[in-house]
Amino acid sequence: MQTSTAKIKQEVGQYIIRNILASSGLSLYVLVDTVFIAVAGGTLGLAALNISLPMFNFFNSLGLLFGIGGSTIYSIHKINEPNKVTTLFGKLLLFCLGLGSLLALLLNIFPTQVLTLFGADQQTMGVALGYFRIIALGAPFFMCNYVCVNFIRNDGNPQLTMIATLTATLVVVFLDWLLIFVFQLHMIGAAIATIFSPLTSMAILTFHRKYPKRQLQLKFALPELKLLKQAASLGIPSFLTEMSTGVSIFAFNWVLLKLSGNAAVAAYGVIANITLVVLALSNGIALGVQPIASREYGKRDLKNVKAAIKLGLQVALGLSCVLYFSLVFFKTPIVSVFNHDHSAQLAQIATHALPLYFISVFFASQNLVIMLSLVAIEKAKSAFTLSLLRGYFILISAVFIFATLFGLNGVWLSVPFTEACICALGLYFLTNAVNHH
Repeated sequence: MQTSTAKIKQEVGQYIIRNILASSGLSLYVLVDTVFIAVAGGTLGLAALNISLPMFNFFNSLGLLFGIGGSTIYSIHKINEPNKVTTLFGKLLLFCLGLGSLLALLLNIFPTQVLTLFGADQQTMGVALGYFRIIALGAPFFMCNYVCVNFIRNDGNPQLTMIATLTATLVVVFLDWLLIFVFQLHMIGAAIATIFSPLTSMAILTFHRKYPKRQLQLKFALPELKLLKQAASLGIPSFLTEMSTGVSIFAFNWVLLKLSGNAAVAAYGVIANITLVVLALSNGIALGVQPIASREYGKRDLKNVKAAIKLGLQVALGLSCVLYFSLVFFKTPIVSVFNHDHSAQLAQIATHALPLYFISVFFASQNLVIMLSLVAIEKAKSAFTLSLLRGYFILISAVFIFATLFGLNGVWLSVPFTEACICALGLYFLTNAVNHH
């Protein structure tokens, strides 16, 4: 019997390595982008970027809402009732194009009002305005790209979606360099480069029409409300998970501005970007465990399910130790990469914040494995509860309460506190789910 468990462990290991490589590729692009912006716009540029991020998140969340929801409906019907979904893809693309264009227009009519709401002040408004307006114009492209990626992946062509995503990343990094440094366009250049990400991705995804097993058809038709509601109801967990990043950045920016001004927001910008890479690596582990735990659960082989999840949690713990000690040990050089202005205040806040904030990595990496494992064993409700508590209820209450009690240190410690609470609750859910079958 040992061989079967050993085989599962080996298989999970291979899946984890592949997924970590794919996840880290994407998050590294975000890091490179941020380093370029730090060089182009300095401390204020970093603060302006962080103030604009929630809007960017909102576009991605809307794209996921209809992309994941719609592609799920497509997957359910494409084999037995393909005629039900012939126009589904076209309808959702048209809807996202329309909604995205409306958002782009509104955000370009009222940019200062939106940026003030997001926490921009006299110092950052000038830097943020041009960047924000251009990113806003990308709304329809960001949304349509998510719809395309999810439909094509569910049409049996994940290879193409991976190529599209990675190529888009390389194109943006090259354009960042070209527009920021060669053409000296600074923040505006960074914004223009970012819009090329969904455009490049969609251009590559058009090759899906040559895919021999393709069932997906692009037939445009006017979307009806019932269909939009159905897609949105299936996509809502993904929407909320993605949106929680934007909501937490928004809450953090507000509290930090009140406590220590733009330097603290810029320091948080550095930390938030390192967090993206840390979470992408942890997510790679979770994505490696999920398909195998799902398959073994389908066979009702609980011993193998437990072996897969346990291995995932162990790898996550090992990775956390390596990441935490590297981040603490190299905190000064890491911060200086982003601190192109040599701002003493940014350096001081960020190097002090890093060891406190990243205690969260020990729990966060476990949480991602726990949540996807719960989905894998048909406990999506528990996973949904955890993601709501993690991204909204516990975190946002903790930020405001801890900031009031402990000032700046409290803001940084609110994240480890949240992740630790979720980890305890998640392990309780998971142990119950696995042992009571």
